[in-house]
Amino acid sequence: MTAVLTKRRNANRRAVTGWPVRLGPVALLLKPRTVLAGFVLLAGIAAVTVTALGTGEVDLTLDEIVAVLTGDGEPGPQFIIETLRLPRALTALTVGAALGASGALLQGMARNPLVSPDIIGFTSGSATGAIVSFILGADSLMQVGAGALAGGTAASLLVYLLAYRRGGTGPRLVLVGVGATAALTAFNSYLISKAPIHDAMAAQSWLVGGLNNRGWDHVTVMAAALAVLMPLVAVAAFRLRALELGDTTAQVLGARAEASRLLLLCTSVGLAAMATAIAGPVAFVAFAAPHLTRPLTGGRPGPFAAAGMGALLLAGCDVATQRLFSPVPLPVGILTAGLGGCYLAWMLATSRRSHR
Repeated sequence: MTAVLTKRRNANRRAVTGWPVRLGPVALLLKPRTVLAGFVLLAGIAAVTVTALGTGEVDLTLDEIVAVLTGDGEPGPQFIIETLRLPRALTALTVGAALGASGALLQGMARNPLVSPDIIGFTSGSATGAIVSFILGADSLMQVGAGALAGGTAASLLVYLLAYRRGGTGPRLVLVGVGATAALTAFNSYLISKAPIHDAMAAQSWLVGGLNNRGWDHVTVMAAALAVLMPLVAVAAFRLRALELGDTTAQVLGARAEASRLLLLCTSVGLAAMATAIAGPVAFVAFAAPHLTRPLTGGRPGPFAAAGMGALLLAGCDVATQRLFSPVPLPVGILTAGLGGCYLAWMLATSRRSHR
């Protein structure tokens, strides 16, 4: 018995090993594995970004890239990077980060690894709002973004209210969300079929999800959205950890269960809706990013780690579509949907074998 208790104490001691950091009233424990995972993700993001900036129809050396980024580049490389490649790369990173954080918050809130904004209808609702904006004659990014945000918010509230049963979590949320996704997808197809041909073509092209022709205005809007929403992610992350201990424990820690779920839901919807407004409904990034982060962190992934993985995943897929399918690259949404579908099938298959 004494040996068992000693083993448990040692396990608990290893679990809390880390570096305590205090930022005003907030105290954090930085675990070595989490810090290492952060450096790995940053290194991967840097490598993918350099590849995106340096390769294409005109290859650039690392010295030329550094020269342009420091303001000493030649006119040719400067135009290629600053006008063509850098805005697209930054859009991929910011959109991927938003989707990754959104997926981590939603999966943690629902306590279900199958939940993500594109599976339970939030992204489809954002797409509905954007399509309506196209049909109504939206000619600016802000108008499309406002429509996507309104559509995503309405869809999320509808799904949450239909799934609400002493807290809208678990399998009930997944089932209601899958049904909402099917209904909204059918409604989106109906809107496109009834729209004028020009608006229908624009909406259909946008529905695939892609990063073609993304410029500095897209980067500015997405960066502003992250600047507003990521502090809420930090607050929501604390609420998420409290909810994982159970509603009663969360109440003791000062996190009201339903208010915390509403904060998590709103933050997740805001991130997913803005990402959808900028890049279209890019599939499976929000679903896969938290799962791919788990082996690095060694446990349940936090939203910031998932944001880094989402940025790396989307930027890497975008580079792959540009380089592997040149000179007519596929929209990145097609590649993420294909890879995400295969990953989901593999995850379900391995889970079934483990249960056996």
